[in-house]
Formats: sequence, C-alpha cells, structure tokens
Amino acid sequence: MLSPAPRETRSTNTLSLIPDLSETTEAYLEALQLLERMYRLMLDLLKDEFERLNRNDLTPVQAMILYNLGEAEVSAGELRSRGMYQGSNVSYNLKKLVTMGYVHHERSDLDRRSVRVRLSDQGIEVRQIVHNLFLRHAKGLAMSGVLEDPPLELVNMQTRRIERFWGEQIRYIY
Repeated sequence: MLSPAPRETRSTNTLSLIPDLSETTEAYLEALQLLERMYRLMLDLLKDEFERLNRNDLTPVQAMILYNLGEAEVSAGELRSRGMYQGSNVSYNLKKLVTMGYVHHERSDLDRRSVRVRLSDQGIEVRQIVHNLFLRHAKGLAMSGVLEDPPLELVNMQTRRIERFWGEQIRYIY
C-alpha cells in the first residue's frame, strides 16, 4: 500500500491547489482511494475465480448482483441500493441475467411498471460460488491476523458512520 509522502518532502509552494491538510483529512482522502481500489480488486478476484472455474458467461458485476440479491425477492431499485455496481447499468445487467436464466422476474400485480426479481437455481449456484470465495478469504485473513488490529468491527462501524454522513449529504441536496 502506498502511503502519503512525509510532510517535509511536500512542496511548500503557496500556489499549490491543495492546501496543507490535517492528518485526519489526509487519512479520509486515503480511505476514499482505498475503498475504490478494494472494490476494483474484489471484482478482479471474482473474475479470476470464475475463469478458474471456466465460468466465463458472467461478468464480476453480474456475479455481485446475484450475490447481493441473495434469497430475497426485490425490485431493481432495491437491488441497486444494496450494492456497488460501478460503471454498470443494473437494469441492463438484470435483463441479461434473466435472459441467461440466473434470475426470475415477475411484474408486480399492484404496479405493472415495477418488476420483482429473485434468483433461479442457476443464480443460487453462482451466489454460493461467490459466498465460498469470500469465506475462504475471511478464513485466510483471520489466520494471518490482518483483521485484528484494529478489529474489523471497529473499521466497519467507522465505515457505516461515513456511509450515514454521505447519505445525509445527499438528502440535504434536494
């Protein structure tokens, strides 16, 4: 992991576009970059796993949609709010997943514009593959001690606080 350059090696140019930042602000900016990189790496891990299993019909984003759909029956909008599908169109991917037989869809009786989706047996199989991959990673990380300092529960708590803050910022815009 790259760490920020020590303060003494930074430019002291007063015309710099980025003012001198506090350590907390720098840590926040680094966390933003780490989140994006981790998400991209997670997609790469999924891609590698599916290639290893000779399952080349799904993209990593589609596999994550199936994973996040889980055992629920939800609308496309609900599904979109459950996960991060960077650079993808959830409706397009759902249509592809229905066509490939991974997802069942059904129009709502109350609102014909609304479509409810749920996993097919094929989709459940893919979800299990992703789940098993994540379990293997969790076991490896636990054995290595990476998740102990700070405890992952505290990291998750802090991340949920940032998520809540961002959600409040979005609500205040409108």
